[in-house]
Amino acid sequence: MRILSRAALLMAVLSGPAALAAPIVPQHDDEVIERLPAVARGSASSDPAVALREAKALLDAGREQGDPRLAGRALARLARWQADARAPAELVLLIADTEQYLHQFGSAVVRLEALVQRDPGQPRAWLMLATLHRVQGRYAQSDTACQALQRLGMQPYAAACSAENLALRGEHEPARRQLQPLIARATQPTTRAWLLTTLAELEQRAGRAAASDQAWRQSLASARDSYAAISYADFLLDQRRPREAWGLLQGEQRSDAALLRLAIAAQRAGLPEAATLRDELRERFALADQRSGPSGHERERALMALEIEGDAAAALRAARQNVEQQREPLDVLLLARCAAAAGDAAARAQARTLAERMGMRDARLDAI
Repeated sequence: MRILSRAALLMAVLSGPAALAAPIVPQHDDEVIERLPAVARGSASSDPAVALREAKALLDAGREQGDPRLAGRALARLARWQADARAPAELVLLIADTEQYLHQFGSAVVRLEALVQRDPGQPRAWLMLATLHRVQGRYAQSDTACQALQRLGMQPYAAACSAENLALRGEHEPARRQLQPLIARATQPTTRAWLLTTLAELEQRAGRAAASDQAWRQSLASARDSYAAISYADFLLDQRRPREAWGLLQGEQRSDAALLRLAIAAQRAGLPEAATLRDELRERFALADQRSGPSGHERERALMALEIEGDAAAALRAARQNVEQQREPLDVLLLARCAAAAGDAAARAQARTLAERMGMRDARLDAI
């Protein structure tokens, strides 16, 4: 039960030149464009190149389908290199990327920090570190990674990285001044969309709904991705526009995160699909509970309990567990909303204290 994370989105943008190249137009029907690696259930290959291809294919499929089991299989393909301090950088990066997808943030951070210790010139590692520290509410450590990107001359990533941290601390105007010229100069659609998503989130936290709405629309018009679509759906739901959220997600892959927002939109709009979506979500949660290991889906469980089941106490329990692991603005905000629904003043104070300790400012939190 995972939404496409910011770390994954940034990795896709940073490693995307091949994806952004001119399209290949076949000249005849039997022309081979690319040979995809087999991803059978067999034992892991000892060839690092083969393991890398297979694991990446599995992780990509897991993200597309919202299925953590495929990411677990990807990690199994890479198991022989997990404890290898001298493993090739590409393998280390993919292991860490898979771990962060599975919400194994601590091990991903340790792995990436070891990599940049032996090779400081790894921009993708620094970018992932900046995001992972940010996800856990460690803005000072994220700043350090942003500064490393700056030293490596990695623009616009270094400037955007710094701007996002400024915005999280409530320094909205300096953050806008850094982002706007980056957006104006962006030529690749995916890079422009990523920067506009950052701006949309900034404006949302600043309490500027109209500016946020415009940035979300521009981002999706530039290059649609699941993270932006689901995040914009959350914005529309916050703005009491459930039918728009419903329409926005109709063409989206039915991941658990997208399905949950569809169910919330259907219930709020009084659509006949609401009951079917609720039942499907219940079934998916039941299946997720049968899997071994940490679930990593407490955010979605809290949203489900609060919005679909109307169980504020269960929502608050899940929201509290969630902020032990990840502390993005949505997570702290969700804790406060669940606390308000449950009438728990201590939990509301916990959310505010957590935000203050992190240095996070969010107009939505101030309004609760």
